[in-house]
Amino acid sequence: MTGLFAIAGVLFTLFSSINAQASADDDLWQVLQKTAVAAHALSYQGIFYYQAGTQSKPIQITHMFNGQGEFARNVVLDNTPREVFSQGGDLTIFNPKNENVVIEKRHGQNMFPAILPTNLDLIKQSYSLRAGDPDRVAGRAAQMLFLEPKDSLRYSYRFWVDAQYGLLLKSVMLNSRNEIIESIVFNQLGLMDTVDLDWFQPKIDSKKTYVMEDEVVIIADNGVPVGWSLKGLPAGFKKVDQMIRMVHGKSLPVTHLIFSDGLASVSLFIEPLSKSIKPRAGRKLVGGTSFYSSVSNGYQITVVGEVPEATVAQVANAVVFKK
Repeated sequence: MTGLFAIAGVLFTLFSSINAQASADDDLWQVLQKTAVAAHALSYQGIFYYQAGTQSKPIQITHMFNGQGEFARNVVLDNTPREVFSQGGDLTIFNPKNENVVIEKRHGQNMFPAILPTNLDLIKQSYSLRAGDPDRVAGRAAQMLFLEPKDSLRYSYRFWVDAQYGLLLKSVMLNSRNEIIESIVFNQLGLMDTVDLDWFQPKIDSKKTYVMEDEVVIIADNGVPVGWSLKGLPAGFKKVDQMIRMVHGKSLPVTHLIFSDGLASVSLFIEPLSKSIKPRAGRKLVGGTSFYSSVSNGYQITVVGEVPEATVAQVANAVVFKK
């Protein structure tokens, strides 16, 4: 009986330790959940620095949630200031070029500090989370978190989260050699308590002519059968969008698919070859962005994403043409 009690005691200690670890893990995921929501639900203003390789840009951000809608204005503070406005998932970019201001519209892009989805289920499948040491960023107390991939198909991240409000103060992306690929960090930050939207308009020289950049025409994807399918996508990546686009300068439509693991995203372009298109094949890594091009069955396949090279190659090879 003594032996049985000893075994029971060991098992109780083991299960208690497992439960305690599970509880601690849940607490960390709740912190990250708060971070994902805070970027959208808080009103704040500050300046953060984006750095990738030798490139560094200071960006001023003003963000407001007035209880009904979300508004943000980002101004790149360099020699050629650009202004990016977002309302919900729609972006409008004002970019001075020569004597004009070019207006470009985009959709569905996440900008710092709102880089996390509010639903973390997909991220939990592919990453593990652990706590780092307390720190200070932009004069504020911060909790450091390590978000680490469970495989070699994605990069790892370090997050510094505001200890009081949960807002993401700093984000660092690292490759498999633990080298920093990209860093974004606030050096000034303050919360706003106003609902005045006077700031939500461009300040670029009003004397210049405003020109709308050639828009990409989206053709309704009506489910017409295509001559290819997808098999063997990288683990953890799910298709989140698909569209058919008429791109300026191209005579044939391009199919654009977007895949995500909840944090990293990959774009796949499938384009019928024509006499005006020079086939491309090869791969390239620029900072943390991987490019992969190949030709198959009369189609140009291009994959781009902030993921390791092996991941974009696997996405390209997942396109299987029907006989």
